[in-house]
Amino acid sequence: MSDHAQAAAKAQQRLRRFSRYGFDVRVQVSVFREGRTTTCWGRSSELGEDGIGATLSAELQSGEVVSLEFPIPVPPHVMKVRAAVRYSEGLHCGFEFLVVTGEQKLMLHQICVVLANAS
Repeated sequence: MSDHAQAAAKAQQRLRRFSRYGFDVRVQVSVFREGRTTTCWGRSSELGEDGIGATLSAELQSGEVVSLEFPIPVPPHVMKVRAAVRYSEGLHCGFEFLVVTGEQKLMLHQICVVLANAS
């Protein structure tokens, strides 16, 4: 990672409400553009209670709203959530969860506690 990218990542981390933890799973991202839904795949790199970072098979633009789907280690074993692209650098994107139910918030918190204890 370049010095500029590292500095930007550290600055972003200071602005976050929640910590991020290493989290490597396959993600599916769907975005509605030009009258149709486009789906791409990728791998997550980090997870927090309010968002996820991932490297994808297609580029997204900052500000786009997407549907995210990824496996989680607690029932129902799949998280489906709407998210906004907060940053996009090539194929790597940072997403902020937009609409999260109380149950999903609890699951994300539990997963983050496990990830924090594992690192």
